Amino acid sequence: MIHRLSQYYRRIKLPLRLITLMILGVASWFVVVSCATLDAQQMGGNLPPDLVSDYIYRIIKSERTIYGKYVVQRLKDENIVRASEHWQQDKALPLPAQMFRMTSELASENSPFSYGAISPWSLNENNLPNSEFEKKAMENILATGLPYKDFQVKDGKKYYSALYPDKAVSAACIDCHNQHPSHKQRYPQKVFKVGDVMGGILINLPLDP
Repeated sequence: MIHRLSQYYRRIKLPLRLITLMILGVASWFVVVSCATLDAQQMGGNLPPDLVSDYIYRIIKSERTIYGKYVVQRLKDENIVRASEHWQQDKALPLPAQMFRMTSELASENSPFSYGAISPWSLNENNLPNSEFEKKAMENILATGLPYKDFQVKDGKKYYSALYPDKAVSAACIDCHNQHPSHKQRYPQKVFKVGDVMGGILINLPLDP
């Protein structure tokens, strides 16, 4: 009896650990959302806006890494559950990009603060660099690999905006893009590898009261 219980425990130990990681990763996203919905002045106090944006980016980057590398990729590798573009119908995990978009939409709800992902190879046309700032910032991070920060005016409001390189942290990040029919059609020569800059994470801090 004890031997059988020991075997059963060993069999479920790894799935339980991975599921726990998944729960922690998803819960961590809500920390990002909670912090992000605060007014920029409340968050920063007397801190300069570039330092505030750096702090926000550190949170976003760490949670994206946890979800993509230690939740989605590990659960897929262990054949426990996979991520899918049609995650609701397939009863699967949201893709890392979908998880990021959902949290960014919730964070910017009823607030001038916003963050999100943009890329010149985006599968979603709404996430292509559109404004002059976004185009210039994207050119700079692709050329230098460094963040690009500046002030800008959007819809009559003044913002401090920062674009940070968005790198692929795991195979889960690149498989969706490289194998997606739209990517193959639009960007056939672009094949991402782990560690590549796939675009940028854009943070817009409102400066007007």
